[in-house]
Amino acid sequence: MDTRIRQNSQLAVDTPPTEKQKSFSHAKDAVDALSALYSRNTGFLRDRFQEFGTAGAQTAKRYRAFYPQVRVSTSSFTHVDSRLSYGHVTAPGNYTATITRPELFRSYLEQQLELLIKNHDLEVVVDESDTPIPLHFALGEDANVDASFANNLSAPLRDVFDAPDLNITDDTIVNGTYDPDLGGPLPLAAFTAQRIDYSLARLSHYTATKAEHFQNFVLFTNYQFYVEEFCALAKMLMADGGGGYEAFVEPGNVITRAGDITPNPASGPARLPQMPAYHLKRKDHSGITMINIGVGPSNAKTITDHVAVLRPHSWLMLGHCAGLRNSQQLGDYVLAHAYVREDHVLDDDLPVWVPIPALAEVQVALQEAVAEVTGFEGYDLKRIMRTGTVATIDNRNWELRDQSGPVHRLSQSRAIALDMESATIAANGFRFRVPYGTLLCVSDKPLHGELKLPGMATDFYRTQVNQHLKIGILALEKLAAMPPERLHSRKLRSFFEPAFQ
Repeated sequence: MDTRIRQNSQLAVDTPPTEKQKSFSHAKDAVDALSALYSRNTGFLRDRFQEFGTAGAQTAKRYRAFYPQVRVSTSSFTHVDSRLSYGHVTAPGNYTATITRPELFRSYLEQQLELLIKNHDLEVVVDESDTPIPLHFALGEDANVDASFANNLSAPLRDVFDAPDLNITDDTIVNGTYDPDLGGPLPLAAFTAQRIDYSLARLSHYTATKAEHFQNFVLFTNYQFYVEEFCALAKMLMADGGGGYEAFVEPGNVITRAGDITPNPASGPARLPQMPAYHLKRKDHSGITMINIGVGPSNAKTITDHVAVLRPHSWLMLGHCAGLRNSQQLGDYVLAHAYVREDHVLDDDLPVWVPIPALAEVQVALQEAVAEVTGFEGYDLKRIMRTGTVATIDNRNWELRDQSGPVHRLSQSRAIALDMESATIAANGFRFRVPYGTLLCVSDKPLHGELKLPGMATDFYRTQVNQHLKIGILALEKLAAMPPERLHSRKLRSFFEPAFQ
């Protein structure tokens, strides 16, 4: 009998045979082993689930399989290249990370493990963790359990299979509140396997696209106008051969490939999801994903909580804002270099006293993109763009309150623009170690009574959104051309950091 077949509520726990640990000096071999182990264990759960639903409840047993894990140990305070923000551990010890979907994360895992092997001259160990894989996650994104199948179950699934455990599906590692067991291993990665699986399921729900389509460079917007322009541009690129991109994916996983000159007849979802995503893909995932997050800091936090597990190289906010200075004109750009955080959705995870610094690489890419697209250079760029503090608030109708409070705070902070998402996205980028930036467009000036009339709004959106989107895309293409080790800033790393980016 396998040593891990246990008694639980008087039921034997049936697991796959225990896999012996293996050591590897090459990252690819280690990921191959992780992939094989994950495939075997999730396959075991899927097969038992099918049998359970077909033959009826087998209450004599529970079924359980475990996530694979990767481990490293070092006894040296090795001094690595001080320019690197990731790819090394900070002190001697034992380090581990549970792994899910290794094929989805293959290139990422190979890069992270190769850096560890190189920087510390060690081998990595692959074996099984003691964290069960919940059935929900083992079934995968394509699972579609028929209602009649579910109705035939004569026992609750949780009596037979493991369910997600919220006690280990949290953000204590990235929040810096992780408290390891005395003498226990330290984390190698920012997220546990169950936390990643939870977010992958949420991403599919919120965006109606599979995780495999997401790219490493992300645009968030709060207006459908930007999505419409993005789709038009992407389809034009596909018809013209791709322009360096290989495919365009829309909600419902509708794929248009480079070179297609006729519209894809495949239909998307019956109704758009809450935050639809669109993906302009490249083979190495260095393309661009655009997500319409809608309005408000809650949406902004929700989607970035989940996109972060994919470890993107950068995300930017493109949207509209209220200009707060009389010298600003409708259509002017605002490049955020600081944030006033009155969104409140991150107060428990990232206190408001934590500063959110501007990242030089992102700021330069955005400023250069504005100059190239608009034709303004040097001092003349100040005619259409202002760099300063952006305030993010959770009350869309802040103008209806007593003006003495919010206006005084905005003035004291030197804010030049106000919106409802930018500080949240930047703060979550800081929290999750994802390089971030914000470029907004002034669409009204409520403090000065300057609002768009309906006809003016239509013309404004038609002309300004197109230009703004081109700037955002160009900025991300500039960032994609940088080596990842240069883009991922040391500013985002705390005293004790996981080795993985």
